Order: sequence, then C-alpha cells, then structure tokens
Amino acid sequence: MTSTETAETRLNPADLGTITVIGWAGENIDDGRDLPFLLAYSLGDGEGGPEAGEQAVRLLLEQTGLPVGGGVFEVSRTNSPVSVLLESGSASVTMPSLKAQCLVPEQWTQAALKRKHVHFLFTTRPWPQGAPGTDVTAEDLKAFIGDEEVLAASAHCVVPVTTLRK
Repeated sequence: MTSTETAETRLNPADLGTITVIGWAGENIDDGRDLPFLLAYSLGDGEGGPEAGEQAVRLLLEQTGLPVGGGVFEVSRTNSPVSVLLESGSASVTMPSLKAQCLVPEQWTQAALKRKHVHFLFTTRPWPQGAPGTDVTAEDLKAFIGDEEVLAASAHCVVPVTTLRK
C-alpha cells in the first residue's frame, strides 16, 4: 500500500523581506472622481533573495484568500481578513502575518473618506527601486504598476476603509 504525504507549505516571514506600501489617488475614468489606491510590494531583500520573496508574497496572498492575477476581488463580500484603517494621515493595511503602514496625501484621504473603500494591489514582484526614503516619482510608479507582468502578478482588491471616527 502506498501513501502520499502532503506537506503544508509554510510561510517563512524572513523571505518576505521589507514590505512597503505606497498610496496615491487618481481620477477614475468611470466617474471622474478621485479613487484611492494602495500598492504593497516587497523590496526583494528577504533572507532567500528576490525569488524567495516573490514566492513568499504569493504564498501570503494565497493563504489570505487573495487571488493573484485574477480580476478585482471585493473583500467586503467575503470573510477575507484584509482591512485598511485610515488614521491621522496614514493608512494601515492589516492581513494575517502582516501589518504595513504608509503616509497618504490629503487627496487620497479625501477620496477614501468619500468612497469608503480603496483599490489595493499587492504584487508578488519585488521593487527594490521603491525603497522607503527614496524619491519615487509619479513616472516611476506609473512605469512599475503599468507593467503587464507586475499587474498579472498582483492581487487586486477593493477593501473597505475604516476610521477611528464615529
């Protein structure tokens, strides 16, 4: 008799490396109003290098229930444990095994408060040029997120935005 053993793949947080989040707002072509975006990515500086980091981010997204390379996923229609908190000019993204925060511009804050959700992209592709403290221009950001391979290697989600205000 033969038995097949399956090992659950475990996430090694050290392989994720530095996870960074950038927020911006831009005009939505459907309605002409600003739409808030958050982009999360690894710098590829984890223990196992960029390739291991890409696999670790993919595993994190899979374990969180966020499909990579699919259409836009509506977090509010599922039991997905992803949330975005807006507080004092910063946005915090929380998901299992990860909490990341970034400062957001006033345009982003206003758009998030009006829409009550954010378009969140988490790409498996490392982006070392987007390191915290470096000057990421609008053109740099457009080039990265406009790359078809980056988009195909991303989870695209609409996530409700919460605040501490009542």
